[in-house]
Amino acid sequence: MKLIFGLGNPGPEFEFSPHNLGFGVVDRLAERHSVRIARKQAHSLCGRFLLQEEEVWLIKPQTFMNQSGAAVREWLAKQGCGPEDMVVIADELDLPWGQLRIRQQGGAAGHHGLESVIESLGTKQFVRLRIGVRPDHEIEDPIRYLLTPLRRSRRPELEAIGDRAAEAVEAILQFGAARAMTAFNRRDSASGPASRRETGATNAKEVTH
Repeated sequence: MKLIFGLGNPGPEFEFSPHNLGFGVVDRLAERHSVRIARKQAHSLCGRFLLQEEEVWLIKPQTFMNQSGAAVREWLAKQGCGPEDMVVIADELDLPWGQLRIRQQGGAAGHHGLESVIESLGTKQFVRLRIGVRPDHEIEDPIRYLLTPLRRSRRPELEAIGDRAAEAVEAILQFGAARAMTAFNRRDSASGPASRRETGATNAKEVTH
């Protein structure tokens, strides 16, 4: 069993915001695998599917970003899983827009959702997919930037990033994080999706939520 956690803030006012890219990637995975993220469980919305006979849960914690760890901890306890069975997807203000970074361990880099997960589990040893949201211009108010939905004209960019990130998660599930890192942790990953041939595959430092 694998648990895929997309971090974000619940509520329509946060939809399409940079800070909700974790939710967006879970939604893209749900579309790709014909899953409805509608079931309520462990303070989350969730759905599941089978990938090569392995059960995969897609999970959107509804605890608000800063309390994400509470939902993650409850999921692990209920499913009898450990940190090695999960992937956490989160935005990253220190990475350029659209760039992907897969890591098998590490700190939170100032991201309060990841901080909450690390504190709740007592470990930094879990796979995470970080998605760059830093724009190509200076940000006067990082909190406002992260929590403000993108203009409608820019939402196709979110869809493209979501597709690439979904491919990265699928590569992690099928081939492991190390192999997925080789394919997706490229400096030019924001310029276009990594090819399936490569894998063999069919923030702000302070936020209020």
